[in-house]
Amino acid sequence: MTTVVPTSEEDPVLSAVRFTADLSWADAGADVAEEQVSRLCVEAQDCMLQNRWLDLASLMLTSADIIFSKASEKDLECVYTVICNLVNKPEGLGQVHEMAELIYTKVTQQPNEKPALRLKIMFNLYNLLESPYSRFFVYMKALNMAVNGKVTEHVVPSFKKMDGFLREWNLGVKDQRQLFLTVANILKENKISSKDSFKFLVKYLATFSSEDELSMSEAKEEAVRAIVEFVKTPDMFQCDLLDMPAVAQLEKDAKYAQVYQLINIFLTQRLDAYFDFHTANSTLLESYGLVHEDCIEKMRLMSLVDLGKNEPQIPYSLIRDTLKIEDNEVELWVVKAITAKLMDCKIDQMNQVVLVSRWIERRFGQHQWQALRMKLASWRGNIANVLSTIQANKISEDGVQATQGLAIH
Repeated sequence: MTTVVPTSEEDPVLSAVRFTADLSWADAGADVAEEQVSRLCVEAQDCMLQNRWLDLASLMLTSADIIFSKASEKDLECVYTVICNLVNKPEGLGQVHEMAELIYTKVTQQPNEKPALRLKIMFNLYNLLESPYSRFFVYMKALNMAVNGKVTEHVVPSFKKMDGFLREWNLGVKDQRQLFLTVANILKENKISSKDSFKFLVKYLATFSSEDELSMSEAKEEAVRAIVEFVKTPDMFQCDLLDMPAVAQLEKDAKYAQVYQLINIFLTQRLDAYFDFHTANSTLLESYGLVHEDCIEKMRLMSLVDLGKNEPQIPYSLIRDTLKIEDNEVELWVVKAITAKLMDCKIDQMNQVVLVSRWIERRFGQHQWQALRMKLASWRGNIANVLSTIQANKISEDGVQATQGLAIH
C-alpha cells in the first residue's frame, strides 16, 4: 500500500491540486493560468476546512485525463496516491464508497492508456478501504479493467488468496457468481491452468440451486463449457458436475442433451458406451473441439478405474475386453493408471490378474459423501472399541497387581 509522506510545508492535497492545475492551464498563458490555479487551490482549501471530502475528490479528479496524458508515471502515481488517501477522511461508509466509486470511474475510463499503472492505482485504493463490500466492488472493477487493458497477468496472482477474500467479503450469491465467472474467464484467456479455470467455473455453477429456475438458464453455456473442459483435459478424472442443478438442466434441453449424455458417460459408464455415443455424435464432438483419440485414451483410464471399483482382482482378459486393447497392452494401461494416481494395485503376472487396493471415485457427489461418512463412523466406532478394550485390560492388570501386593504383606 502506498502512503503519503509530506516533503514540504504545503499540504500534500494542495500540492497535488496545484500540480494538476498547472498542467491543465499550462497552455492558457501565464496570467490566466496563475488565476485559475489560485482559484482551484482556494476551492480545495475550502473543501478541506468544511470537511467536504467528496467535493474535494471530485475537484481533484476533474483534471485526471490531462495528468494521465501529460504527467510522468511517477508524478501520476503520486497524485493518485494523494487522491486515494482521501477515502480515509469521511466518517460514513456510504460517503467512502461513493468517493471510491468516483475514483475508480475516472481511473478505468481509458483502460488501454497506461493500463498497468491504472491497475496499480486501483489496488492502492483497494488497500486503503475498510468496508469489505467496497473492497469487493473495487476488486471487480480492477479485474474488468485488467481484461479491457489486456494486463490480466497482473491480477492472476491475487486469485491464490481467493478463499481469504471470500471470508472477508461475505458476498451474496449474485456477487459470488459474478466473481467466479470473471476469474474463470481470465484464467481461460491467460491459458495458465485449465484446472484452475475449471475450478472457478465449477464454483460459479455451484451457486445455482434447483429453486433458481428463472436464473438457472443463464448458466447453460457455462455448464456446457465446464463439461467440454473436463472431457478435454487429459489429467482430470474426477468432478461432481452431475450433481449440480445447473448441469442437470441440460439433460432435457433440446440443444444440449447430448452434451449432458457425454459427461454422464465419462463419469458413470465405460468405453463401449463412449464408442456408441461417438458413432451417433461424431460431428457434435468435433464442433466442441474434442479429439476422438484423446477421448478414447481418457475413457480407457476411467473404465479401468471403474473395473477396480467393482473387481478387487481384475483378470487381464477383462481389462483387455473392456479397454478394447491387445493382450500385450494390458500392463501398459495399468501402469498408466498408477502413474496418473487413479489407483493403487499390484500386477500378478503369474496369475494374470491385477490386485486393486485403492481407486478414485470419478464422481464425488452426495452418495459418495454419505459412503465416506459411514466409513468414518465405522472407523470411529472401531477405535472406541479398541480404546475401551485397552482401558479394561489396564484396569484388570492394576487390580491383579494390587491383589498381589496385599498378598505379599
